[in-house]
Amino acid sequence: MPNREASADAVPAFDAVRPRLFGIAYRMLGSVDDAQDIVQDTWLRWQQTDRSAVRDVTAFLVTTTTRLALNTATSARARRESYVGPWLPEPIHTSADPATRAEQGEALGLALLLLLQRLNPIERAVYVLREAFDYPFRQIAEVLDITEANARQLGRRARTHLAEERHAPVAPADHGRLLHAFLAAARSGDLGQLEKLLARDVVSYADGGGIVSAARVPVTGRTNVARYIVGLAAKFGMDVSLDVVESNGHEAVLVRRAESVVALCAIDASPEGIIRVLIVLNPTKLARFGLSDLQQDKRPLGSSGGPVGEVPR
Repeated sequence: MPNREASADAVPAFDAVRPRLFGIAYRMLGSVDDAQDIVQDTWLRWQQTDRSAVRDVTAFLVTTTTRLALNTATSARARRESYVGPWLPEPIHTSADPATRAEQGEALGLALLLLLQRLNPIERAVYVLREAFDYPFRQIAEVLDITEANARQLGRRARTHLAEERHAPVAPADHGRLLHAFLAAARSGDLGQLEKLLARDVVSYADGGGIVSAARVPVTGRTNVARYIVGLAAKFGMDVSLDVVESNGHEAVLVRRAESVVALCAIDASPEGIIRVLIVLNPTKLARFGLSDLQQDKRPLGSSGGPVGEVPR
C-alpha cells in the first residue's frame, strides 16, 4: 500500500523531475499530447507507489516514463501508417516555455526528431537517454531492463543509422541567416536565389494531416523544392505575416493570417545549404503557438544577424 504519510512529498518530488520526464517522452514520440499523457500516467503510478520503498526518485520516475513511452511508440507507429501525407513531429514553442528544452538541446530539433522516428523504439530510447540526457549506459540498461553490453550496442546502432542521414551542423547565426534568406527568396519568387540556398539533395516535407491541403509525398531535389516553395508562398499570398519564433531550440518562421496561425516553417541547415524544409500545416499541431506567447517572442524577419538575403559563407 502507498505510504499515505509521505503523500505531501509526492508533488514536489515529482515536479522537480517533470521537465525531464516530458523531455524524454516528447523526444521519443514527437507529440506533445502523447508526452503529456505519459507524464500524467507516470504521476498516477507515482501516487500509487509505496514511496518509502523508492531509493532513487528520479531513477524510478525516468524508468516509468521511458517504459510507458516505449509502449506508446509501438502503437503510434501503427497509427501513423494511416496518416495522410508526410508526418512531422509536433513543434513546441521553446521560448514561451523554456522548460520544454528539458535540460539539453540535443535531439530536440524537428529534423532530428523526424529521423529518430525511423529508429525502432528501443534504439530511440537509448539514443534519447544517452545523447539528450547524458545517462551512462549502465543506468540506461537498468531503465530498459537489458544488459549494459546490449545498451551500448543499441546506442552504436542508433548513431550509425542517424549518421547515414545527418550532416555536419552549422552555427546558429548561419542557420538564422540561411532561414531568413530562404524566406526572402520565397516571398519574392526568386527561383535562382532560392536554388542557391538549397543543397543538391534537399527534401521538403509538408504535414497537413489530411486537414489542410499539402503535398502528399516529400518533394525532392533542388529545382523541384524551389518551385514548390515559391508556389506555396504564392498560395499563401501577401496578406500573411511572418514571425520569427524559437521552435524546438532553433529559429523558425510562423505564418499567420489575421488571428490564425496557418503554418510553421523550419529548416535543417548543412554546410552545403538547406538539406531539409519542414512545413507544419496541420492546425492541431500549431494550436499551442498562441498569440500571447508570440508577443513575447516574435522578432521581425531579418533580425538574426545580417540583412535578409545574406547567405552564410
